[in-house]
Amino acid sequence: MNQTNARWWKEVCVYQVYPRSYKDSNGDGVGVISSLDYIKSLGVDVIWMSPVYPTPNEDNGYDISDYRGINPEFGTMEDFDLLLSEAHKRDLKIVMDLVVNHTSDQHPWFIEARKSKDNPYRDYYIWRDGKEGKEPNNWQSFFGGTVWEKNDATDDYYLHLFAKGQPDLNWENPRVRDEVKDIVHFWAGKGVDGFRLDVINCISKVEGLPDAPIKNPTDKYHWAGEHFFNGPKFMEYMSQIRKEAFDRYDVFTVGETPSVTPDHGATFTHIDTGVVHMLFQFEFVALDTDPNGSHRFDSIKPQLRDIKGVTTKWQTELGRDGWNSLYLENHDQPRSVSRYGCVETEELRVISAKMLAAWYLFQKGTPYIYQGQELGMTNCHFKDIGECRDIETLNYYREMMDKGETAERAMKGIRVKSRDNARTPMQWNTEANAGFCREGVRPWIDVNKNFREINVEAAVGDENSVFHFYKKILQLRRQHKVVVYGEYELLAGEHAQAYVYTRTAGDEQIVVLANFERENCSVDLSGEKLLGGEGELLIANYNDVDEKRQMTQTFQLRAYEVQVYIVSKKQ
Repeated sequence: MNQTNARWWKEVCVYQVYPRSYKDSNGDGVGVISSLDYIKSLGVDVIWMSPVYPTPNEDNGYDISDYRGINPEFGTMEDFDLLLSEAHKRDLKIVMDLVVNHTSDQHPWFIEARKSKDNPYRDYYIWRDGKEGKEPNNWQSFFGGTVWEKNDATDDYYLHLFAKGQPDLNWENPRVRDEVKDIVHFWAGKGVDGFRLDVINCISKVEGLPDAPIKNPTDKYHWAGEHFFNGPKFMEYMSQIRKEAFDRYDVFTVGETPSVTPDHGATFTHIDTGVVHMLFQFEFVALDTDPNGSHRFDSIKPQLRDIKGVTTKWQTELGRDGWNSLYLENHDQPRSVSRYGCVETEELRVISAKMLAAWYLFQKGTPYIYQGQELGMTNCHFKDIGECRDIETLNYYREMMDKGETAERAMKGIRVKSRDNARTPMQWNTEANAGFCREGVRPWIDVNKNFREINVEAAVGDENSVFHFYKKILQLRRQHKVVVYGEYELLAGEHAQAYVYTRTAGDEQIVVLANFERENCSVDLSGEKLLGGEGELLIANYNDVDEKRQMTQTFQLRAYEVQVYIVSKKQ
């Protein structure tokens, strides 16, 4: 166990709240942060909130118009200060979502910048002249279409990697970097405990913004990730922000970093020279994207061999000085039990949700739980596009219609992969609107129809629920430091449906056996490296598993079964 690299932010568990969908307290159909006691009862240590700043909501708050304010939908700054105080009274830390790759086009900086080419705020953003009456280059936006929008007042274009209402900031401008540092000082000075940095590895673009390679000649715009992911000055910019802002406070940082490798991860999160404490990588959650499809909404069932390969790579290749984030869900990802488990029956939903929980929460890294995940909440079967709210989803549907596809073909992908699956309201009880908002109020997005079976009230009252399973695992993480700092090793790597791994530190070892399929299977551990012969059961998702058993033999695993043991070194 590498105690020299022990840090408090490695030992916590983070609970993500999507404020718009958490709990409506004033009857406007939009949620806020409340029910801190419920969050505390789960056993987490940190609350990460998706953006709560003023916003026009083109991308549900990820288009910020004021970095030092609170969205009136969620309350006032006094309400935020009270939230922070009440959270700290409960030993809960608060992490803000900081979006500084881009702002809203309603931010005062951009309102000024677009007025004229000699405006003092002009260089806060990225501008280019058109080419032969067209856009400056052929880049495609994250949300489809071009990354360029014409600005009539100056007869040129501004860059937006996301929606046209999200113009990219120009990090080449030192004044922009100073603004970011000031924002960090403002919130950390209030007592905020950390920052999640939205798409932070997009802040440095390749000089000259060259055209993207053309992979499909029939497409008008083309993906240019190699020109803006992990750019040439990313480490330089972020090292400055770390040294002159983050390091002045006892806060932790997690970077959202699409298109990174473990080499990037080891560099970005190095405990001495890195620029963030941990990062979110997307390689695992991309495994169910059809490589032959044209959009991430085209999905396939992820293969266990690929899950093993990607997970083991990230568990081992960050080395002793890097650090992982562990997650199955967030506001951008569909519900994990619908994605990797089984929702065909209520019994299998509960069993597979528990299996997934144990499988990922015993890995090495700081774990994140998304609101409702601890209940085993599922994807929402949207009837039609009128039930959807997400800009990416709406743009995808429009593109599919333009291509002549059927509405049902488009909805098939949306039901599986839309971000709206994660954004339906938290399911509190069996009352109207699942207790998210009172009867007679229309929530901003409809509640999943299965709220009468899946809700907080039912889960808390059932000792065999998914909620209590998560709660027990978080207790075990506190009790056994090997779960935090132990080294990971994959066992039975070629097994077709069982994922088996160990976490080892000194004389202690955790053994996790998880069946990822509905069919029963056998796993022989007789030839595997284990510290001792007898294991003590820590947790399992079936109730009839022996409390102690010999480890170096064959295990029988039922549908989506998981068993977790602790083993001590032979004397």
